Amino acid sequence: MTDDLSRRRFLGVAGTAAAAGAVAATASAQDQKAAPASPIKILAICTSPRQDMSTAKSLQVALDAAREVDPERVEVELVELAGLRIPGEPAAGVELGPGERDDFPSLVPKLSDPKVAGLILGTPVYFSNMSYLCKAFLDRLILFRKNDLALAGKVAGVIAVGAGRNGGQLLAVESVQGALYCQDMIVVGAGRPTTRCGAAVWSQKDKDVTDDEAGMQAVRDVGRCVAELALRLARA
Repeated sequence: MTDDLSRRRFLGVAGTAAAAGAVAATASAQDQKAAPASPIKILAICTSPRQDMSTAKSLQVALDAAREVDPERVEVELVELAGLRIPGEPAAGVELGPGERDDFPSLVPKLSDPKVAGLILGTPVYFSNMSYLCKAFLDRLILFRKNDLALAGKVAGVIAVGAGRNGGQLLAVESVQGALYCQDMIVVGAGRPTTRCGAAVWSQKDKDVTDDEAGMQAVRDVGRCVAELALRLARA
C-alpha cells in the first residue's frame, strides 16, 4: 500500500511538472510569435554609367518583386553609380593624385548598414562582360573583404542587360558572381522554374527594356529569390 501511494505521488508530481513545462513552452512560443520581426533591406546597385536607363529600370523591377515577398518586412533601395567617380587604384593600394575625386567612400555607409541583408547588382554588357564602373565597384569592395569579410552571409543576385538576346549577358553575370563569391556572399540565381544563374535582359533598339518579357520574368525571379532567402536567414 505504501509503495502504491508513493508511486501515485510521484506520478502526480511528474504530471504537474510536465504540464507546467508545456504551458511555459507555449507561452514562450506565443511571445516569439507576437514579437515584431525586424525589417530587412535589399539594396540594388546599378553600375551603368547612364542614369535612369535600361539597367536601372530592370533593377527597379527586381526590387518591386523583392518587396512583394513581404511588404511589411522588406525595404528596398536603388543606388545608381552613374555620375560617380569610382577609381580602381585604391583597391590595389595605389594612391590617387592630388585633388582626384573618389566617391566610393560615400557608398560605404549604405553597404555597411546592418539592415542590408541582400544586394542585387545590375550591369550593362560591354564586349561580353561587365561595365568598367561595375568592375571598379567590385574591386573597391576589397575594403569589406579586409574588414573580416563584412559582407559574408549576405544574399546577392546579378542582372545583366545587353543589346542582343545572346549578347554576352550570362558571361557578365558569371563574372560578377565570381567577385561576390570572393566576399563569401550567398549568390542566388533566378530560382524555379528556370533555375538560371541570373537574369539576362535584352534591351532592344526603339523598345523599352520592360518589353522583354522573358528577361523581366528572370529579373523578377532574381529579386524574389534574394528577398526570400534573406528573410529565411533573418529568421534563423
